[in-house]
Amino acid sequence: MSKIRFADENDLALILDFIKQLATYEKMLDEVVATEELLNEWLFVRKVAEVIFIMEDDAEVGFALFFHNFSTFLGKAGIYLEDLFVKPEYRGKGYGKALIKKLASIAIERGCGRLEWSCLDWNQPSIDFYLSLGAEAMDEWTVYRVAGDTLANLTK
Repeated sequence: MSKIRFADENDLALILDFIKQLATYEKMLDEVVATEELLNEWLFVRKVAEVIFIMEDDAEVGFALFFHNFSTFLGKAGIYLEDLFVKPEYRGKGYGKALIKKLASIAIERGCGRLEWSCLDWNQPSIDFYLSLGAEAMDEWTVYRVAGDTLANLTK
């Protein structure tokens, strides 16, 4: 039997471990600069994002990191799922779906207008999973990003 729980300050090492496992899967581990200290600052001091874990027995086997965004068209907040990861050996047991369902419940409980996320174009297993849940790909939208030196240069 699985259960879902919210992370707390005692879970910083575990959260970072899940982030690194996801980054390894996405072939982006070299981009991870997060530390337990940074995660503590942003998750538990500033409280700008939240983490939930799905458990099998007493072990965390998957996680989701999410935060609120805002839709001007809807006039209310939504939930943006930044990361969803289930350890490979626990996939196919419904844990990913359970995490998405929990996020949908949180969105409804909080009066949010939608739940959304991004997915890498090459990640067909995840794309198929999301489509099976009834999610719609936003084909006409492209994500743009500025970071690092480019972000700093915009302030000049």
